[in-house]
Amino acid sequence: MDATADPSSGTLPMAALLALAMTGFLCIATETLPAGLLPQISQGLAVSPSMAGQLVTAYALGSVVAAIPLTIATSSWPRRHVLLATILGFLAFNSVTALSSDFWLTLVARFFAGISAGLAWSILGAYARQMVAPHLQGRAMAVAMVGTPLALSLGVPLGTWMGGTIGWRAAFGVMSLLTVMLIGWVLIKVPNYPGQPATSRMPLTRVLMTPGVLPVLGVVMAWMLAHNILYTYVAPFVAPAGLEDRVDLVLLVFGITALMGIWIASRVVEGALRSAVLASLVVFGLAALAFGITTASPAMVYAGVGLWGLTFGGAATLLQTALADSARDGADVALSVNVVAWNAAIAGGGILGGVLLRSWGVISFPWAVLSLILVALFLAWSARAHGFPPGGRKQTTPAIGH
Repeated sequence: MDATADPSSGTLPMAALLALAMTGFLCIATETLPAGLLPQISQGLAVSPSMAGQLVTAYALGSVVAAIPLTIATSSWPRRHVLLATILGFLAFNSVTALSSDFWLTLVARFFAGISAGLAWSILGAYARQMVAPHLQGRAMAVAMVGTPLALSLGVPLGTWMGGTIGWRAAFGVMSLLTVMLIGWVLIKVPNYPGQPATSRMPLTRVLMTPGVLPVLGVVMAWMLAHNILYTYVAPFVAPAGLEDRVDLVLLVFGITALMGIWIASRVVEGALRSAVLASLVVFGLAALAFGITTASPAMVYAGVGLWGLTFGGAATLLQTALADSARDGADVALSVNVVAWNAAIAGGGILGGVLLRSWGVISFPWAVLSLILVALFLAWSARAHGFPPGGRKQTTPAIGH
């Protein structure tokens, strides 16, 4: 066990938290890797590009269907055992993907990789909170979530580069190699905690009825649906500004400002979580309004994408902290529902964005995004008593392992 992971020490166990961040990076990178490799995968597996795209769908579906039941089923397991099980899942199913020459076998492997991701996302936030004193829980979660914007900004271009350089199968092989390294990292640096006794386990319905939980999940759905409309269709969205060949640079700007957003969230989450959520939504809404006024200016697009990334970077930290604080003893179960909400928003963004693109074109995106942000802002503003209370966080001891 990492000696620095004593919650009473008053310090952040960076090595352990960064191992959680690396797990999150692998979750997102494994999900997005096929997006940059569709031509090579479709040729290698003798299927159409649209069929190859279902490898992403299968992964997301696995996360949605497994997150809640697996989180409940493994809630009594020691925490590091659960984490290692998810990482071993990535190792196994990424390796199958790298070696398979059959599309349907690859599709099944992607589905089970998504199951591993769903369970991983369900425990990462609560695990990070367990490692530190209550007043550091928000900052610990910020560190544990840093892998997400890195993977979102680098995953597709990195996958595209690896596919062109070493081939798409080898790219998945690299993911497996990283997973092997992560297993050693976890065994050496990540502390273990006991699971939650079955007698103290909160049922799903009771968790959902806990004051504050549903409003936070509502904000998650509206905010992430707005985000995914833009993120899924970022290439056609920036085309009117002549940036269709610079999507990589646009995503890099998004990724850099998202990292800045994580840093800002880590500084304010303990003392001003409500204000940070409201400010993030307002700034994202202003960016959407600016996009609605004009998307033909490259400078406006880069500035708007920068603001968008800044607000998105801290979203996972702020929303998962608010959700775990609201759910208290049911934090693990609530965070598993968050996985379902998050992935549903990914799928919903693709569906809604596709309908908007076919019906009214990219000019409709900013107004749809702004409408959703206004819904999220209303929900967050209304959840003053529970969900997003004013002032500093109510510092609660993690429910599991202490």
